[in-house]
Amino acid sequence: MGEMEKQIRLTAGEVGQLWAQYLNDSSSMCVLTYFLEKVEDMEIKPIIEFALELSKSHIQKITAILTEEKNVVPYGFSIKEDVNLNAPRLFSDSFVLNFIHQMSRVGLTTYAGSVGTSVRSDIKSYYMDCLKETMELYDKSTDLLLSKGLFIRSPNLPNLEEVEFVKKQGFILDVFGEKRPLIAAEVDHLFANLQRNALGVAALTGFSQVAKDKDVKQFFLKGLEVGNKHVKLFRNKLEESKLPAPMGWDSEITNSTSHTFSDKLMMFYTSGLISLSIGYYGTAIGQSPRGDISAMYNRLSLEVQMYSEDGANIMIKNGWLEQPPMASDRDELIRKKH
Repeated sequence: MGEMEKQIRLTAGEVGQLWAQYLNDSSSMCVLTYFLEKVEDMEIKPIIEFALELSKSHIQKITAILTEEKNVVPYGFSIKEDVNLNAPRLFSDSFVLNFIHQMSRVGLTTYAGSVGTSVRSDIKSYYMDCLKETMELYDKSTDLLLSKGLFIRSPNLPNLEEVEFVKKQGFILDVFGEKRPLIAAEVDHLFANLQRNALGVAALTGFSQVAKDKDVKQFFLKGLEVGNKHVKLFRNKLEESKLPAPMGWDSEITNSTSHTFSDKLMMFYTSGLISLSIGYYGTAIGQSPRGDISAMYNRLSLEVQMYSEDGANIMIKNGWLEQPPMASDRDELIRKKH
């Protein structure tokens, strides 16, 4: 990085992205190190190792950037404080592979957004590298899921034989209760959101088994209720159109109740899953013209937001919610001066 480049301060967007990524990757290091310690399938092991190396590399690079810019490095998570590597296995290897695959899909979206909002050339270049690495992780995990027969494909639709244009207002609003068949985008979002919720339910099942704090355990159990309800609604919408729906992952969780992850780490992961749900539901609303589908997503988004608030309160109460970079409170500074 040249002298001129060094003089350009990081934008709010760049600082916010780096800060959030540090927390995500430090938490991933804990979880992936545990997965690596417990893995039995020698085909899945290299995928975990690759994902773990990416997280370690990101932590080193972000630390260097923030230190250079005289920004404090987030506290984040550590193996010493937040994971018990001696705990018994909590998740099956096939669940772990699916989990990494889903997280790589999230990473593709996140890093693409980071590239688009980065201005300084070194930060933009860093996120382009992150995007390439995550594409490789996505490719590797997809290929292995396919070879093991574990990849769950979304439903097929009939081939298009001719160009057609919408002729009725009922395409959007079913005034008389008659619902048109689902369009491709609606099918894709229902299927993907069902799949993500099913994985989330399995993760929360494991978390609820090993949580220590009573409030945290109750929070996870509430999340199981919400997640299972959403899975059922999405499955019903697909089945109404005679489309297949993926099964759950409950059988991929062991009976272990031993301390595995810190409550702080599990709450952070759950909060992240909640935020992702709200974002995915928002995208689904924008791409689902059918009135009952968009209304359903609006209703579920509100429910998830209320659940999110409960989680934030627990994290604040326990001193687990690390404060993100903020603008200066000028009024407070003035009051201090006088």
